[in-house]
Amino acid sequence: MTTSVDTVERKAAQSTPGWRHSKKARFRINLAIKYVVAAIVLTFSLFPILWTISASLNPTSSVSGQTLIPNPATLDHYRTILNEPFGLWMWNSFYIASISSILVGIITLMSAYAFSRFRWVGRSQLLLLILLIQVFPAILAMVALFSILQQIGTYVPRLGLNTHGGLILIYMGGAMGINVWLMKGFFDSVPREIDESGKVDGASDWQIFWRLLFPLVRPILVVSMILTFFGTYSDYLMPRVMITSASKYTLMLGLYNFIGDNYSQDWGPFAAGAVLGAIPMVAVYLLLQDYIVGGLTAGSVKG
Repeated sequence: MTTSVDTVERKAAQSTPGWRHSKKARFRINLAIKYVVAAIVLTFSLFPILWTISASLNPTSSVSGQTLIPNPATLDHYRTILNEPFGLWMWNSFYIASISSILVGIITLMSAYAFSRFRWVGRSQLLLLILLIQVFPAILAMVALFSILQQIGTYVPRLGLNTHGGLILIYMGGAMGINVWLMKGFFDSVPREIDESGKVDGASDWQIFWRLLFPLVRPILVVSMILTFFGTYSDYLMPRVMITSASKYTLMLGLYNFIGDNYSQDWGPFAAGAVLGAIPMVAVYLLLQDYIVGGLTAGSVKG
């Protein structure tokens, strides 16, 4: 009886104009807080981009003299950077990143399938070893990688020091570890009943992999390739150590050598190069954004 009375009193209180007014006030306050948080996040995210674009259009080349709204806007910095072998730098980075991401995707896909669907002696230990290798930063292996490429170059010159092939080898080794673990998790989330149904119908392991499993893990494959592409395209440290010829400079290495010690005086052309260099990354993201969303949400439902 007491519960029924409390319920009636609560409903009566909620029906009063004062309660409805307080509810609307709380809703508006919560909505205002969300807008404030969203504005802060957008400011921190977009301001560096807007500042760089503004610097590329600002008539002054110094950092201290830059304003957010250029007055007047100019394209002189773009002309300056395009007079350099900027197109070659961008092309070198683009095709190194593209080949690396494609090869990493293929090898990772095969490796993850094998780790997920087959059992052999030492499988768990090898997975653990791959994970432990990723714990150590790549800079610790710089001397070893330099020595390895030097030795490989004596037998296969196209894969040695000062070659794009050598850089691709390094990027493949560095990106495969975490991608194998990531993709193996998605293979594990695919029910094994799909494999069994394929075997009942007489399908081989390859047919099961290609026709049944690959369409389900394709989104995460694209995501791993895109992440590899972004990381490789914007890398500076490895090309700085492994590449010495100007004709083989990547984008980041070329921009660094272009600006040299005159960072504060050549900030405008450097910003223009950064804006132009970001175009391939934005284009790849826009073309494959559906796969990115699908890959990030894949694994929750399979069927």
